[in-house]
Amino acid sequence: MPTRLLGALALVVLLGQSTVAGAEVRVFVTNEKSNDVTVIDAASRAVVKTLAVGQRPRGVAVSPDGRRVYVANSNSDSVSVIDARDLTVLKTVPAGLDPEGLTLNKAGTHLYVVNENELAVTVLEVASMTIVRKIEVGKEPETAVLSPDGRWVVVSNETSNDVHVIETATHTVVKKIPVPKNPRGMRFTPDSRWLLVASEQAHEVSTIDMAKLAVVRSVKTGGNRPVDVSITADGTRAFVSHGQSGDVRILEVATLEVLATIPVGPRAWWTALTPDGASLYVTVGRANEVAIIDTRTNALVARVPCGTLPWGVAIADTP
Repeated sequence: MPTRLLGALALVVLLGQSTVAGAEVRVFVTNEKSNDVTVIDAASRAVVKTLAVGQRPRGVAVSPDGRRVYVANSNSDSVSVIDARDLTVLKTVPAGLDPEGLTLNKAGTHLYVVNENELAVTVLEVASMTIVRKIEVGKEPETAVLSPDGRWVVVSNETSNDVHVIETATHTVVKKIPVPKNPRGMRFTPDSRWLLVASEQAHEVSTIDMAKLAVVRSVKTGGNRPVDVSITADGTRAFVSHGQSGDVRILEVATLEVLATIPVGPRAWWTALTPDGASLYVTVGRANEVAIIDTRTNALVARVPCGTLPWGVAIADTP
């Protein structure tokens, strides 16, 4: 083979390796008392940066392309936009009163921000980060989740004890579904067929059939104050954090049977799985850290110090 051709092939290989090597999985943790975001490199489990944002940051979401991270600043009535690669705050914009949870639509063109004190969801157009819609929901709305098929955004309402189902195509509420007391975190199965809801004061997890838009099963977890739910990529197991009992309980999605209990610490709050599903990150508020669980062995394998009172966590597969 000619030397020139060999050189060209070598350059292509090197460029390809460089592109792959440039991709990083980063974990973004909001700290509601220190008013900042801790950024963790998932490979090394080391903190790589702390970013100052607004007052009392709580909800956090990542754009579908992994390039942007959105943080709800509850006491600043704003959302901060972070460049996930450069780790800089690009802008902070108004987002309604007391924003808490948030999620994006599947295309990444609209951001749904839950406003606890407005009993509403504020919809922002991502390109301009301007408000384009207000959607009335229940009392003390907590968070929002997107169905994997992109059809629904569902909002949990802590004191009206229901969830509101929003159709993303029209930004309208199509159904209000009663659930056990104090619903908080939720997660869809990968096929968008089922939605699991953690009800904190009922100490229960419920399954909503999205075809019927109704609860079909509610089960006590055996733990105290379930807060959030993460579900494996195959849709068979759910990881449920418990704030008062300080643990994560693994449930079989089909039956809600408890398979294992993993102690992690006081105020185990919000959760996120890495893209490969191998690790679960859990914010442990009273310990000012995140706990990392190996999902293959169901063992607690590491703890990473964060800011003061970590709340939310989201993971970006950063290009």
